[in-house]
Amino acid sequence: MVRVGVIGGTGYTALEVMRLLQRHPHAEVTVVTSRSETGPVSSSHPSLTGQITVNFTNPDPDEIAEKTDVCFCCLPHKASMDCIPSLLASDVRVVDLSADYRLSDPSVYEKWYGHVHTDPTRLGTTVYGLPELYRDQIRGQNLVANPGCYTSTSILALAPFLKADLIDPQAIIIDAKSGVSGAGRSPKVATLYAECNESFSAYSVGNHRHAPEIEQVLSNASGKSVEVLFTPHLVPMDRGIFATIYATPARDTTESELKEALRAFYSNEKFVRVVDHLPRTKDVAYTNFCDVTVRLVRGRVMILAVLDNMIKGAAGVAVQNFNLISDFDEETALL
Repeated sequence: MVRVGVIGGTGYTALEVMRLLQRHPHAEVTVVTSRSETGPVSSSHPSLTGQITVNFTNPDPDEIAEKTDVCFCCLPHKASMDCIPSLLASDVRVVDLSADYRLSDPSVYEKWYGHVHTDPTRLGTTVYGLPELYRDQIRGQNLVANPGCYTSTSILALAPFLKADLIDPQAIIIDAKSGVSGAGRSPKVATLYAECNESFSAYSVGNHRHAPEIEQVLSNASGKSVEVLFTPHLVPMDRGIFATIYATPARDTTESELKEALRAFYSNEKFVRVVDHLPRTKDVAYTNFCDVTVRLVRGRVMILAVLDNMIKGAAGVAVQNFNLISDFDEETALL
């Protein structure tokens, strides 16, 4: 059994990580940390009653290392980089669900997150944890930068067409919608029931932190300089991401050719389903699937992709990464 720690255990993502690990035959949750909560984990997550029997604790990294082999770091950005170097120094492997190790350039991180990175030598060398693109690089790593939900949806939707030179990498518009759980569990005025119910709104227009991450990963994966216009929206539902992406064809093409490129790219992928119908968030809720399709409309490429922001967009892909670095079957606990 692999001894697992969940660092920052009170949020929605941590809850989903623990739910998935409960059915993992080779993992045992031995540490769940919190700076604010004490007592049983079920006191904050009643759905885990009788499943996770450890209590919340607030140990230092050395104490965590004594009880764990792998940690899922579910802390906010900046807090992750404060503890991860110590865990790695104690030979604890880490799947980091924050944004602290996703970007390659410390100056880009500082610009978008407003903090100087205190562990800059690992930026650019930490593997990006999207198995469909970086599976071979993830295997055996001691640190994996888990992707975000908007980024996973956008990258999985666009990568096949960019790598096949089917779309213009400089003319991409991503119109994406997220359920309220994507904002986290901490109370915020914008996500109060009375504020977001019966409403639909855009936010962070032109300055969302996921835009440089999407551009960086797609540029690296395709070998082209990719630019996107990314606009996120808040939808009054619990969970789910729906991305409608508009691109300009790089040459004459047909809808059949576009669909075939998508199917060929994901022909051996279990968790990306290329569908003919228009996808819905309900069809992927509580699963690790991303459903994607494509249309050619008035000479424009329209890609539609959905996933569960808490599973394939966070905890599910984190478990995929855990399986890969631990040399388990990648699908374990996810089907």
